[in-house]
Amino acid sequence: MVKDKKELAVAALRNGTVIDHIPSESLFQVVDLLGLRTVTNNVTIGFNLDSSEMGKKGIIKIADIEYPEEVLNRIALIAPTAVINIIKDYDVVAKRQVSLPETLINIVKCPNPKCISNNEPMRTNFKVISNSPLLLRCHFCECVAPASEITLK
Repeated sequence: MVKDKKELAVAALRNGTVIDHIPSESLFQVVDLLGLRTVTNNVTIGFNLDSSEMGKKGIIKIADIEYPEEVLNRIALIAPTAVINIIKDYDVVAKRQVSLPETLINIVKCPNPKCISNNEPMRTNFKVISNSPLLLRCHFCECVAPASEITLK
């Protein structure tokens, strides 16, 4: 007798944060952006999972951590389709799409090699001047960086 079985590709989480609908090519940038290589909590990373909406996607589950909104919104820079789920006692208690903050502090490196932020020990500061297409303006040298020139710090 053959039975149809459906399994979760990633185990359920009791409490914590789930970041879903991450484009596969951006998954490990999100891991680095959140500093997940150094956390001691359980972290589950799903890579190239099947998705009816995206074809392939990534997912990250972090046990017992609930990040502040300003931290999670940084993800929108590299994974604008990401969805944040807050889990308590195995139930989703909050679900929302990431959104790019107006200002990005110490997240992006200025593409202008002469910018003071590349030559002095200081935090970078960018203003989002357009979401689509993504354009950022450096606070210090006013260089405008399109998505193709954006490098994470």
